[in-house]
Amino acid sequence: MTEWVVRPDGGRPQGRGCPHAADTGSAPAPQSRVCLECSAQGREEKRLRLCLTCGHVGCSDSAPGAHATAHYESSGHPLVRSAEPGGEAWAWCYVDEVFLRPRDGRLPQ
Repeated sequence: MTEWVVRPDGGRPQGRGCPHAADTGSAPAPQSRVCLECSAQGREEKRLRLCLTCGHVGCSDSAPGAHATAHYESSGHPLVRSAEPGGEAWAWCYVDEVFLRPRDGRLPQ
């Protein structure tokens, strides 16, 4: 289980918090290894995000579909983390607009 906390350089004004970070529990299993929405359109995006509520895998905002954000907008699930191979150690809260890091500094499993 990874505990997430707001990064010191959270990307937004000083002092912003994120109550959603405390609600993560264990990370859900990814529902896929690709962004299924992009795959259905014949694209293979590499910049993937994992929803920490349900395991949906979507592409990042820098991809044409921005399917991770679209998933947040339709589901209300607030947190995603990078699903990049090699395990980038960050997460993002759409509601509070802050970057998160693992409390213990270890990469998420």
